[in-house]
Amino acid sequence: MPVSNEKDLLLTSFHLGDLRLPNRVVMAPMARVRAAEGGLATASMATYYAQRASAGLIVTEGVQPSLIGQSNPGTPGLHTDAQTDSWRQVTGAVHANGGRIFAQLMHGGRVSHPATSGQRPIGPSEIAGEGSVFTVGGPQPMPVPRALITHEVREQAESFAAAGRRAMTAGFDGVELHGANGYLIQQFLSTNANLRTDRYGGSIRNRIRFAVEAVTSTVEAVGAARTGIRLSPDAGIWGVREADASALYTALLAELAPLGLAYIHVIASVDDEVLIAMRKAWPDAMIVNPNHPLNTARSDRAAAERWLRHGADLISFGRAFIGNPDLVERLRRGLPLADEDPAYYYGGGDNGYTTYSSYREDSVESSLPTEEDLAARGRS
Repeated sequence: MPVSNEKDLLLTSFHLGDLRLPNRVVMAPMARVRAAEGGLATASMATYYAQRASAGLIVTEGVQPSLIGQSNPGTPGLHTDAQTDSWRQVTGAVHANGGRIFAQLMHGGRVSHPATSGQRPIGPSEIAGEGSVFTVGGPQPMPVPRALITHEVREQAESFAAAGRRAMTAGFDGVELHGANGYLIQQFLSTNANLRTDRYGGSIRNRIRFAVEAVTSTVEAVGAARTGIRLSPDAGIWGVREADASALYTALLAELAPLGLAYIHVIASVDDEVLIAMRKAWPDAMIVNPNHPLNTARSDRAAAERWLRHGADLISFGRAFIGNPDLVERLRRGLPLADEDPAYYYGGGDNGYTTYSSYREDSVESSLPTEEDLAARGRS
């Protein structure tokens, strides 16, 4: 059946790597800070992701590939046997509901604190990030990180591959490297967080080296069809800047293209022209998230359709998935979206996490008579 418009296209199937997605709606990675002690995934996390398994693809919250890579407390990991085992309940629940799920591998780099990891954060250079980071004792200014010695840089790149292997053992369909939002990969790409003078700093060729090594190692570990990367060109988060974003990402994509990745996942953090140029330069699948990371508004169907017209293959939705576990069906039927409660974004129990219902359940619930209705009927 021919696709008549972008609305239809959003809901058509797509082959991503070796997966067939039933639609082009991607659940974007979102920190929910509900892991158990030791960075373990929980039964509630399994319920949360399984509820949203109608997405063409789910990308999990950021998962630290090592203890030194942990950015915030209450986040899950993939660097111990216990953590790996704990994720099986999540992947199993998603697959049982017919879904597909990638683990996002996120190394915080300098965006961390000793109160969280027990170690001094690391980064490309001894330059602290801007702003405060969450700790168990409340927000704290980010300390000056320890600059990695040249031979240590490769070790951090390999940590993504090691976590990728664990992800496969845990039953994930693939992994996404978090190269966005001011974390370690983007710190190396930066012109102000990376002031190195060795082979990992200075020129564009050198600044993209860490990203290329991390992705290449992961591809060798889990396969190209199971590997993606998320990027946010010059988003400015945590003080990370890229003064040469257009040339930088042109060079990065040129190095990554021969690997045959499942996708790149790009956030609309710069002018459209840069992202459209990235689309033209990238030969494989491209996911676009229409919102700048610092924009608190939800992405909507209009934004999705706009980026499909610009050549995106899939569209990722973040906040809209929090309050709407049945987001795909709501988009399909043109139903209104429920509001999510920001008070429950990060941490806490199941309330504001697994307690959002589908539109059908909302409708049935709202149609049930209240006690006042029954009392009024008894008086009539």
